[in-house]
Amino acid sequence: MNTSDSERLSSGFTNMGFDSTDDMANADVVVLNTCVVRQSAEDTATGVLGRLGKRTKGNDNRMIAVMGCMVGPEQSELKRRFPYVSVWARPQEFEPILETAGMRHGLDPEGCLSGAVPENPNVASFIPIVHGCDKFCTFCIIPYRRGRENSRSALEIVHQAEIMVERGVKDITLLGQNVDSYGHDIRPRIDLADLMEQVSEISGLERIRFQTSHPNDMSLRIIEAIRDLPKVCEMINLPFQAGDDTILANMRRGYTRGQYMDKIAQIKQMIPNITLTTDLIVGFSGETDAQFERSMGVLREVEFAKVHTSEYSYREGTFASRKMTDDVSREVKKARKVTVDELQKVIQGKNNATLIGSNVDVIVEGHKRGRLHGRSRGDKLIYLNGLVEHGMEEPSPGQTVQVEITDTSPWSLEAELIATNVKKEKVLVV
Repeated sequence: MNTSDSERLSSGFTNMGFDSTDDMANADVVVLNTCVVRQSAEDTATGVLGRLGKRTKGNDNRMIAVMGCMVGPEQSELKRRFPYVSVWARPQEFEPILETAGMRHGLDPEGCLSGAVPENPNVASFIPIVHGCDKFCTFCIIPYRRGRENSRSALEIVHQAEIMVERGVKDITLLGQNVDSYGHDIRPRIDLADLMEQVSEISGLERIRFQTSHPNDMSLRIIEAIRDLPKVCEMINLPFQAGDDTILANMRRGYTRGQYMDKIAQIKQMIPNITLTTDLIVGFSGETDAQFERSMGVLREVEFAKVHTSEYSYREGTFASRKMTDDVSREVKKARKVTVDELQKVIQGKNNATLIGSNVDVIVEGHKRGRLHGRSRGDKLIYLNGLVEHGMEEPSPGQTVQVEITDTSPWSLEAELIATNVKKEKVLVV
């Protein structure tokens, strides 16, 4: 979400006449886009701000702006701590930043955000479709910082997607803190399945993904859309956060372990080749060893393709910070995260190894660590080998190629190029 916001603001600056630079020390305008999902993220942001403040002394013309989740509705304490920040902007509040920069440098921001889309977007890019969250999980600060759910119009989203595809995007991920709730606040009513149908009509777009989902809003209609729409990838990120009913209730997740597992069973029955990923919090308030073991049981039973594991982080302003005690030690949290990571490494290594010899369609994204790479429909990172040895021309970013998997690790796959002209259709997902 923050990457997409930064890209849109950057496009606005470009339209105003600014040039981008990676030299933070000498930039005329520095915008810090913040995330505060975890305390460590907010600590990093305040550390960067402190360093910027020292560099700004004696340079009255320099503008520093802070945007994102660190900026809540009440900003007086932030302004007291960081008086050298010129403008504070909440998530998606781009106009105050551009207006302040425009006044400083004699530039007109009028219309610069209209249809703002990156000039050179990545082959795989993001589009936010719903901002905010109405779930109010006890551990989460996001609803207080990003506000209640607010869906963008389908017309606006489709138009942005069309522009991105014209600029070379082949793989679009539709984003939301709770993406499955898209459209509940729009009249006449529309939902995520309707939106994916409309985006699927865009010529030149090859793949559609979405994240992040909530188990209570993963409807039958959305599952059917994943199964039936050729451009929608057969993959779902469905956080379960904990495998114990008491912990889930204390988190106010709104479902039990049994209900979550029933949803997983329904998805697997309807889409046998589905790729499932999840989010898990370890060390939540009061979590015992036995309760943590129930989370491990979910991991063993489902065998997710990827698990995003985080240690519970106390967040001032959440329900948990007011009513619960952060009584699991840091050492225990770290040990539990290591336990999850070790199990997941075994699961991913075992499942990836079964793919050796299979053929997979890959959209080439470019070079990573000096190696040509792309991703499958199931979001597997795949490195392409043997091009020079076989006298083959290197495929271009955005090109869809067919490869044969030759080697695997828990984190990525190795492959040899088979064909470069691939018919776009639903294939077996890995």
